[in-house]
Amino acid sequence: MSSDRWQTPAHEALRARPGFDLAGLDHDATPGWEGDRDQGEERMAERGEDLLALQEKLYAHGRTGGTRAVLLVLQGLDTAGKGGIVRHVVGMVDPQGVALRSFGVPTPEEREHDYLWRIRNALPRPGYLGVFDRSHYEDVLVVRVEEIVPPDVWGARYDEINAFEAEVAAAGTAIVKVALMVSPAEQALRLRERLERPDKHWKYNPGDLDVRARRPAYEEAYQAVLDRTSTDVAPWHVVPADRKWYARLAVTELLAHTLEGLDLAWPPADFDVAAELARLDAQG
Repeated sequence: MSSDRWQTPAHEALRARPGFDLAGLDHDATPGWEGDRDQGEERMAERGEDLLALQEKLYAHGRTGGTRAVLLVLQGLDTAGKGGIVRHVVGMVDPQGVALRSFGVPTPEEREHDYLWRIRNALPRPGYLGVFDRSHYEDVLVVRVEEIVPPDVWGARYDEINAFEAEVAAAGTAIVKVALMVSPAEQALRLRERLERPDKHWKYNPGDLDVRARRPAYEEAYQAVLDRTSTDVAPWHVVPADRKWYARLAVTELLAHTLEGLDLAWPPADFDVAAELARLDAQG
C-alpha cells in the first residue's frame, strides 16, 4: 500500500503565488498532506530512497560532462529548522555530491565586493546538490530590517536577484527556494530549550532575542521577498515549520520532485562493456 498521503503535491500546495499573505499562515498546518506524523515519516523514508538514487544520477551526470545542478535555498527566522533540514533531509543523500554553504555576516573580503559576489562563488558545480543555509536574501531581509543600507539600495536588489536567479537557472541549475516559518509561540519554546539544556547552549545567541523583538519588521520583509521574488524560474515555497516532521517531509518532496523534473538518464559507458566483461572473465 502506498504511503503517499499528499492530497495536493507539495510543490503546488506550498508555492507562494501572487496574493499570498504571510500573516494568514497557520504555522502548525500541514498543507497538502492528509496523513499523520507516522505516515509522514514513512513517506519521507521512502522518498529519501528516491532522493538518494536521483542525486546519484545527478552526480554521475555532472561527472560525465553534464551541466545540470540543483540549489536548495533555505531561509527562516531563528529556530525555524534550517539545520534540521540539512541533517535530516540533505543527510539522506551521498555527501560527496553535496555542496553546503552557510552565509552569515560578510567577511572583510566579501565586503569589498558586490553582495552577490560571495553567492556566485558558492553556486554548485554541475552534478551537485547545493544547499544555502541563509543566502543572498539576507541582503533584503537583515539588511532591510537592521537598516544597514538605505532603502533605495536594498529596494533595487529584488530585481537584481530575479535577474541573477534567471541567469543561474538558464545555465542549468534548478533552484528550490524554501521559507521555513515558525510561530512566535513555538519559537519561544525552542529558544527556551536552548537555554535550559547545556548541550544546546552552543546554538543560542543572545542576539536571537533582539531579532525576535523585531519579528513584525522581519515578517514584513519576508512578505516583500515573497511578493517580489517568487518567479516562474525560481518560485518560493512557504513551509509551516512548527511540526518539524512535516517541514522535513515537505522539503524532501520538493527536492525529489525537482530532481525528477530534470529527467536525467544514466550516462552511457564510454568503453566496450562486452569487451570489459570478457577481460574480467579471462582473469578468472
